[in-house]
Amino acid sequence: MTAPHHAAGVRPVIGVDAGTATLREADHLIHELLDRPALSEDVFACTHLHRGDERRGTAVSLAVPDPDTAWRELRAALPEGAGLVLGELTHGPDAAVDSARRAAAAPPASGRAVVYPGVRHLTGTVTAGTVLDRTAVERLVVLGAPAAELPRDAPILTQDHVRPEWREGVLTLVLVPAAGGLLAPFEVPNPTPCCADHI
Repeated sequence: MTAPHHAAGVRPVIGVDAGTATLREADHLIHELLDRPALSEDVFACTHLHRGDERRGTAVSLAVPDPDTAWRELRAALPEGAGLVLGELTHGPDAAVDSARRAAAAPPASGRAVVYPGVRHLTGTVTAGTVLDRTAVERLVVLGAPAAELPRDAPILTQDHVRPEWREGVLTLVLVPAAGGLLAPFEVPNPTPCCADHI
């Protein structure tokens, strides 16, 4: 894409803490919310880990084109006890509102992007050039070789699960070497919990 797509500063960002504990639960929440009409188009959605004295888990930020409609939809859709923040507007218990506020303020300094411009192009195996040209991802980094310049035709096995991270205002995808000379995103889909095979 020709211009960066910063979640903050371009669109209003709504912070949500619906009590999701894990990244997987937060991803599921995002996709459930995106089924609603006000949130289905052109939303930039990220996850944010949080730990506080009263609450820990994974909150969500949603950069939306129509914040007023999205706010109404979210209030109707989310369970009791969820926290919502949009600028000075808040809804929910204090602890949930606090983590939702931190999530809303996080991008583009930090956050893990789940839904972002161009993500639908990242299925199967794509090239590094496709990732940079057709999505909001601005930088590709190979784990263990952060200064290495990737050729544009470097093949990336997406596994249909590409979660770049905000790093100092730049949406960055971390890659690792994979079988057959391919690269793959560092985060794998549905990782197996440690020791699952030992029970």
